[in-house]
Amino acid sequence: MATVLVVDDDRSIAEVLERYLDAAGFSAVCVYDGTQALEVATAAPPDLALLDVTLPGMDGLELTRRFCARGIPVILVTARQDSVDRLVGLELGADDYITKPFSPREVVARVKNVLRRSLRPAVDSSEILTAGDLTIDAARRAVRLNGAAVNLTPVEFEIVLALAKRSGAVCSRRQLLDAASGGMPVAHEKTVDAHVKNIRRKLGIDASRPSYIRTVKGIGYKL
Repeated sequence: MATVLVVDDDRSIAEVLERYLDAAGFSAVCVYDGTQALEVATAAPPDLALLDVTLPGMDGLELTRRFCARGIPVILVTARQDSVDRLVGLELGADDYITKPFSPREVVARVKNVLRRSLRPAVDSSEILTAGDLTIDAARRAVRLNGAAVNLTPVEFEIVLALAKRSGAVCSRRQLLDAASGGMPVAHEKTVDAHVKNIRRKLGIDASRPSYIRTVKGIGYKL
């Protein structure tokens, strides 16, 4: 049974999400401030964290940074209608975001989707894709650059894999988001830009290194 850490200072929201997640077969743990969330996740790392952006003690963006560094998938929840928090969260490594008000059923669906990717078992496959010094092992869901492991979130891995499978061809933002989200609705296609920016940072892309992921203006990206 997968454990979902629900972090929201609005207890009524947290309790509703807890009920829906429990009914869906998850083990939901609710906490109501960022400092406590960090303590709970340190003592017993959850399979996924559902984080409100605005929290007492430590905000959701800082928690996202710390959780993603530990390999804990994160879905951010924000009440703000602008895209700043969402884009920052995605750049920090969050796998998805949800805007309040939301349907608890949609939250459960998104939790299932992220966990399906992050907990997906290795399959018998010899598919290993390469692009220059970049190697993508589809079976092990691993990416290496010059032999060194690159720590990608499940969403980031799916984007790299989708690009690698069509190496040299242009993938639209919608195609990449569909590959990364399993067809779940996403509010803004341009959120893929934040994921690509994060991937490039993890690949150490700078003026002295090749840009493995090329931007095709007005369309999307290609490997």
